[in-house]
Parts: sequence; C-alpha cells; structure tokens
Amino acid sequence: MKREISNLIGNGLYRDLALSLYSRSHAAASISPDKFAFPSLFKVCGLLQQVSLCHMLHIHLIKTGFHADVYASTALTDAYMKLGCPDDALKVFDEMHERSLASFNAVISGFLKNGDIDGSFKMFKRLLSKQAVRPNSVTIACLLSSSSSPSNGHQVHCWAVKLGVESEIYAATSLVTMYSSRGELGSAAKVFKNIETKNVVCYNAYISGILQNGVPLLALDVFKEMHRCSDESSPPNSVTMISVLSACSVLGCVGFGRQIHGILHKINMGSDTKAGTALIDLYSKCGHWSLAYKVFDELNGNRNLTTWNCMIAGMMLNGQSDHAIELFMKLFSGVEGIEPDLATWNSLICGFSQIGKNKEALFVFRKMLSIGAVPSLKSLTCLLPACSSLSALQLGKEVHGYIIRTYLCFVDDEFISTALVDMYMKCGQFLWAQKTFDQSKKTRSDDPSIWNAMIDGYGRNAETESAFRIFYQMIQENIQPNEATFLIILSMCSHNGLVDRGLKTFLSMNKDHGVIPKSKHLSCVIDLLGRSGYLDEARELFHEISEPAPSVCASLLSVCVDNSNISIGEEMAKELSELEPENPLPFVILSGIYAYHGRWRDAHKTRERLNSRKLKKLPALSFINGVTDIRCLNYQ
Repeated sequence: MKREISNLIGNGLYRDLALSLYSRSHAAASISPDKFAFPSLFKVCGLLQQVSLCHMLHIHLIKTGFHADVYASTALTDAYMKLGCPDDALKVFDEMHERSLASFNAVISGFLKNGDIDGSFKMFKRLLSKQAVRPNSVTIACLLSSSSSPSNGHQVHCWAVKLGVESEIYAATSLVTMYSSRGELGSAAKVFKNIETKNVVCYNAYISGILQNGVPLLALDVFKEMHRCSDESSPPNSVTMISVLSACSVLGCVGFGRQIHGILHKINMGSDTKAGTALIDLYSKCGHWSLAYKVFDELNGNRNLTTWNCMIAGMMLNGQSDHAIELFMKLFSGVEGIEPDLATWNSLICGFSQIGKNKEALFVFRKMLSIGAVPSLKSLTCLLPACSSLSALQLGKEVHGYIIRTYLCFVDDEFISTALVDMYMKCGQFLWAQKTFDQSKKTRSDDPSIWNAMIDGYGRNAETESAFRIFYQMIQENIQPNEATFLIILSMCSHNGLVDRGLKTFLSMNKDHGVIPKSKHLSCVIDLLGRSGYLDEARELFHEISEPAPSVCASLLSVCVDNSNISIGEEMAKELSELEPENPLPFVILSGIYAYHGRWRDAHKTRERLNSRKLKKLPALSFINGVTDIRCLNYQ
C-alpha cells in the first residue's frame, strides 16, 4: 500500500486519491496499514493544508501503535509544522521515544517556517547537547536560512567549521547565499572556493549573489569556469542561463548572449519559456529587436504572459511602436488563451510616453479605462510626463485626483510628487506645484530630483526669485545639488539675462559643492554670455574646451542671431556642421544671419548647401488642447 500511495503523490494525484486509498484499506478488515504508509500520508496533509485530516491520521497512528516509529513521528512533526501548528509539532517531538537527526531538522526548519527564529536556535543547541546525534550539513543550511543578523550568521558559520561541514554542499551553498545577500561577496567567494564538489545549485547561488551585488562581469567569469568544469551529470540549467543572460543584459554583451543562445539549443533548452524570455529581454535592451522577435517566434506554443509583455516592452524600447501595437492586438484577441494584464498596458503607456508619442499614450490609457481595467500606480506615473509634454492640465488633475482617491498611502511618494510637480509646472500652474511640493516635506529623501523639478518649473515660468529661493532652501536643508541642478539654474540665468548670478552659480559648483562642470554647463555659460552681448568672452571660453560638444557650438551659434555677429556665426556653423553633418540647424541659422544683413547671395548659397546635402528644416509644432482630444499643428 505504501508504494501505491507514494506513486500517487509522486504523480501529483494526491488531492483525493492517496487519502481515498488509505480510507478504503483502513475500512477493509483484511488490509492492515503499515508504518511505511503514514509518512506519505502526512506529506499529503501538508500539501493539502488540511489540519483536520492530519489530526485524524494522528489518531490512527496512535491506535495502530506506529506512533513509536521514528520515521512516522518525524513525518507527523514535519506535517504539523507545515500546517502552522508548531505547538502540536513540538508535543509530538517531545513524546517521541527515539529521535533521529531528521527529527531535529524537521523541528528546526519548522520553527523557521513559522517565524520562530529563537525556537530554531534553542532546538539546535538542544541537538548539540546530544551525544548520540550530531548536526549535519542540512541542519546548518536550515539555520542559515534564518540568520537575519550578521552575528547569528557568523555564529552558524563557526558551528559549521567545528562540525566539519563547512565545505559540504548544503551548508556551503547556504553560506554563499547568506554572505551574498549581505553584500559580503569576499566571504561568499572564500566559501565557494572551498566547496569540495561543486554542483549546479551552488554555482547558481554564487552567480545569483554576484549579480545582486552588481558585479555582472564576474558572474560571466564564474559561468565560464562552470562551463569548463561541469560534466554531463550536472550541466547548467534554466536558472543558470537566466542569471547569465541577465548579466549580459546589464553589460550589453550581445555577443556573449548569442553564445548562450547557442548553448541553449545545444543542451535542448531552446524552447524553455523562462530562458527564452530572458533572451528576448537581452536582445531588446541591446537594440537587436529583430533577433528578439525571432526568439519570440520560435517560442510559439511555449510563451506565457511574461514573454508577451517582454516582447511588447522590447518593441517599445526600440521605437517599434507599430510592431508593439500589432502584438498587443494579437494578445488582446485572446490568442494562445492569454489576456493582457496591467503590465501589458503599462508597457504601452510608458513606452509611448518615453519615445515622445504622448497622444498615443493618452489614447491607450483611455482604451484601458473603457474596458474596465483599473490603472495601476505605474500606469498613472507614466501618464503624468505625457500630460506635461502636451500641457494637458485637466487630464493631469484627473490623474492626481485618481491617485488621491485610489492610492492614498502613495500620495506623498517622492517619485509621484516629482512627476506631479513637473506636470503642474509645465502646465503653468506653479501654485499647485508648490502645494504638492510642500505636502511631500515629510517623505522627502536626500534625492534632489523633486527640488530640481521645482527650480526648473519656476525657471520655465520666469519666476527666477522663487527658483533661487528653492535652491537656497535646498542648501539650507543639506540636500546636495547635482549636475542637473546647476544645469537648470544656468539655463534659467541664460534665458533671463542674469549674468552675475549665473556666473556666481557656475563658480560655486566645484568650489562650494564639489560638482565638476561639464561641457553642458559650459554650454550654458557660453549661451549666458552670448545672450548678454559678451560674444568675445563666450568665444574665448569656447576655445578653452578641448573637445567641444555639438550643444556648445549650437548655443554660441544661436546667440549670433540676436547679436548679428557674422564672423563668429560662420565659425560656429562650420564647427557644428563638421560635428553633426546631418544637422540642418547651422545652415538655417547662418542663412538667417546673412539675410538679416542683406547678404542675399550668401544666404542663397547657404540654402543651396542645405539642399545639396538633402537636409530638411525641422518643422515647428503647436498643440491645441480641445474638448475631446489634443491636436498638433505642423508648420514647415
């Protein structure tokens, strides 16, 4: 009977069949249950989470006299622990006439599963006091899973050394996991190096720990070692491949990723869903969306919702919005019996917002609402930048109201507050932005993002005094300004003609705040000097830059229009056209300067050069916020 029950459990048919078989055999007088049947039946109780059935079998165990059997009692102890009845489990354990190491391990691991860390350590110390039974590698592994404090972990490691199990696979793998999770990668490496016989599980634990600590290149090196040393009995599995592909994705190593792709086919894992999804993610993030789609197509029949979402997000990431919509429509139609979830909608909304297709982002959001889907917090935070770009104030207010009504506990979240501040500022509602900023005071961290959004917003709305007020408040509250902070202030000073304050801020960057100016900051200073008529000083500063960025040339060129300086304009137009041969801006601006001075022949020649290179002037755009939609007007 034991064999039949075990077979049913092994085949996953334990819900009714195993217990039914026992009930029939127990009811038949001719069939007597033996002690070997009970461990399998107690396992069923744990899997089904049936406390009443466990109690019934416990009674039968006592009636049949098999409660004295160490294997049956150990299985009963383990079942009670899995059912969340540690008191019952401990009672069974204490009543056992004989206790094996497995009995102690069941109680130690059971206490941990029920959150009683102190209980597990007390039981371990009780085990240490026994002369006949010694802890083993499994015992140490159980304890390590509970070691939330560094002192406990180091103590368990010492016990592992004293017991001589430090290099055994179970204990060593748990030590590697523990040290990796605490950021002690050096200790994890020492333990891993001393493992006697490494298998795929310990390699996976070490590679995963390395990735958690942000050293993806080392993860690839460990995998190479694993690939060299592994034999046919312990080859890499899907967990290994997913971790390695994740490392490739972080590093942008598409070449190594393609080698992993080849290995997957070689070891007959080419159709593995999780590994295939990881490949799609890698190829998408490395800009090879066509290879990603090829993998997606090859997974036909083995795709899940995560695979579909990954492919749709990958298409959006690579600007292939038409393909993303096509995939979404297939998924929406119920192909393969899978329907879109919130992550699918988020991918489209965030993707359209990130590539600047804000009208499409709003359309998808409205479509999402029309079918009764409840937008997640991520959907709403992705939508706010679209509202900002389109100056869609009414929709932005509606999103803000929805967040307050639905996600009250996240109203003061710094990321959401920053997005709301940015939206209100870009819609010209700086009083609403200030109110949102003030409300976030209690939850603000040392991140300068929300401060930057406020300074930038006031600058956009020509409220320069308010912008500096926020900047000085930021300094007073010991929030360290970053590169973006100074770029915003310098740009504001440039557009508002605040030469002295702009130069003072520029000089304070490195001196007072330890922020080294970069070419984009110099570009703003050049623009500041040029707009204020200090063209010679701006030109002098330009020549001090060893490798000027195109933005610096564009800044100085643009100010030549207002100051009508032909010589500097010609010089900057030449520089910019060499740095960006396909940029029409230098020819358009220089032509305008020539026209302003009546040099029509030179203006005409410049236009001819523009046409000969087949460059087109970028059109101007205007947005009109209508009653039902937002319309874009295109001016050539």
